[in-house]
Amino acid sequence: MVLKSPTLEDLLKQTYEDVENKIPEIVKDKNILWILEGGKRLRPVIGSVVFWTALDKTDPKEPYQQFLEGMVSIELGHSASLVHDDIMDNDEERRGRPAFWVKEGIGNAILIGHKMIAMAFDISLKTGLRTAHIYTDGWLRALEGQIDEINFNRQDFHEFEISADSKFFELYSKIIDFKTATLFAGAAEVSAVYANRDNGLAKLFYEYGREVGFAYQLADDIVDLENGEMIDSVIIPLLMHLDEKGKIKEGGLKMRFIRKKLKEKEPEIKELYLKEIHNHLARAAELADSDIVPKNHYQELLKEVPYYVINKMLEEIDITIKPEE
Repeated sequence: MVLKSPTLEDLLKQTYEDVENKIPEIVKDKNILWILEGGKRLRPVIGSVVFWTALDKTDPKEPYQQFLEGMVSIELGHSASLVHDDIMDNDEERRGRPAFWVKEGIGNAILIGHKMIAMAFDISLKTGLRTAHIYTDGWLRALEGQIDEINFNRQDFHEFEISADSKFFELYSKIIDFKTATLFAGAAEVSAVYANRDNGLAKLFYEYGREVGFAYQLADDIVDLENGEMIDSVIIPLLMHLDEKGKIKEGGLKMRFIRKKLKEKEPEIKELYLKEIHNHLARAAELADSDIVPKNHYQELLKEVPYYVINKMLEEIDITIKPEE
């Protein structure tokens, strides 16, 4: 369904409904349908605004259906990563229900996750090698970020100097960039491709999605932090970034000490998060206002949607980020 000059809320609502309707058209496996239930569809939401901004055809029916199929492939890949994450992190709940590995066992969860990844690639391949390449590139980067996070958490930190310019903070940023931001980036880039736009604009939208994804992960982390949840791949680099002496604790990092230090540094950590979120959102808005972006009704929504998505998450902790005037 195509809306004429919609508000942002109307467009996002319609996108959500269209993706929800497209999923059972493509996916018949009951286990996969169960896994996909309850998703926020944030990547299709970002992709939708990109698609309508970039669209260069008077009849959008065919490219829009390709776009929806592409967004299902993105959701399959993303949800597969969550199934595997829950196993690795020993998380027993997902979206208010038992994690799939708890419900069906680890073996089934691993194999169903792989099936979802294969299905997603097959969907992307049907629309051409370029879209398939965008999918595989995003998936490989996300995997690299996950591997970096696992290896990061296994390190013996007392062997390294901990400072703001050390490899720790750099690696933390890379984890966010690869694990989360690249899937948003891929969704935005491929949406421009479905809208039949050239490589230059598609690459701009890749960077746009990447900035939104980076801000999203930071917002997710600050909500967890505010709710008292430990974030293994985040807390250590943040504490060392804020530690004036350059070393957090001689002889290693102890969990009890980390919790104490976290409490002491919480206001500064929160301020750092909000500053970084604002920077990434501002950069996304700047990209949306680029001269090569088509000037139409949807371009204004393109500038609005990053703030809308992030503030929806931050409203849980009563925080709102506004663009600078």
